Amino acid sequence: MTVTYTLEVSRARFWGFPKLLLRWRGSIYRLMYLEMTSFLTLFYLIMAVYRWGLSEQHQKHFETVALYCREFTLTIPITFVMGFYVSFVAGRWWQQYMNIPWPDRIALQVSAYVSGADEKGRKIRRALVRYANLLSVFTFQSISTVIKRRFPSIEHLEDAGLLTVEERKTLEEIHSPQGTWFVPAHWFCQLAAQARKEGRIHDDLHLKSLIDEMMAFRSQCGMLWSYDWISVPLVYTQVVTIAVYAFFLACAFGRQFLRFADSASSSPNALDYYVPIFTIFQFCFYVGWLKVAESMICPFGEDDDDFELNWIIDRNVQVAYLLADTLHQKQPKLQRDTMWDSTDPDVPYTTGTKTYKKAKEAFLGSTQML
Repeated sequence: MTVTYTLEVSRARFWGFPKLLLRWRGSIYRLMYLEMTSFLTLFYLIMAVYRWGLSEQHQKHFETVALYCREFTLTIPITFVMGFYVSFVAGRWWQQYMNIPWPDRIALQVSAYVSGADEKGRKIRRALVRYANLLSVFTFQSISTVIKRRFPSIEHLEDAGLLTVEERKTLEEIHSPQGTWFVPAHWFCQLAAQARKEGRIHDDLHLKSLIDEMMAFRSQCGMLWSYDWISVPLVYTQVVTIAVYAFFLACAFGRQFLRFADSASSSPNALDYYVPIFTIFQFCFYVGWLKVAESMICPFGEDDDDFELNWIIDRNVQVAYLLADTLHQKQPKLQRDTMWDSTDPDVPYTTGTKTYKKAKEAFLGSTQML
């Protein structure tokens, strides 16, 4: 899904960005080749009818319509409409990514604050991070077709080990018109409070910190759910779509070579180019712009650049258990570091990176030498 090319553009060099034009997966060609094929088919169909299917009198009538369409294409503020729309959608897309919940902070606090090397202490720590992950999976399940297909029912979550039999039965007994996707957050808070009563969390401040972290985690899940509920206003999407397709419908007529009108003028249209090169470029820019917005408006689907929610779930489960359970109370023995006696540590460079080493003088501000 996500197409990453950061390494390929890590240096500004000759043929750096143009090389990306040769990619297919995640490319503009893959997004709009059907639209381009449809437009060119319509363009050449109109050309064939005009040149070989109409009498001279009807060709003149057609040219009147074509000239009207040519003028029409100059009146649509398509650049302004598209620019504002794509900017809005891109901002919304990035905010959705920034609200994807990661359990690392919760897992670190669980490991630090919930003590106990016995089996129950381990159960509590594992259950706390599992509830956090279960909350995120419930959220993803309600907003992503990919995750819904992976976990189509609560039984699949039980089979995956994210839910116990008892927890599944508890969820099935809850009859709420608002659903139950937020219930794991409640379980988390209740279990944390229980751990405090049992003395496994030694301070109320630690309990508050843990609860606050879950509240932030829950807020991120709620924001994702809200983005799924409140879409970009339909009327705005319709306006942009109509503007783009109306523009190129007019171009299919207005960009034709006109036998009488163009031949009699000294404009660039006086030559019969057969292939509308710059109209094709314009189509790539505007329709490509629209397709970019279409691919970003819902980043939890199955497009090439949609977010890798399946990978995120797998990663979160593994990292949460690693931090809260496997690494609990396991740290290296304290020793003196190799720079113990140095007041001005100098971190060495490899032979191949010595050219990156800068002068010893520290930067103290641009006006210090005045």
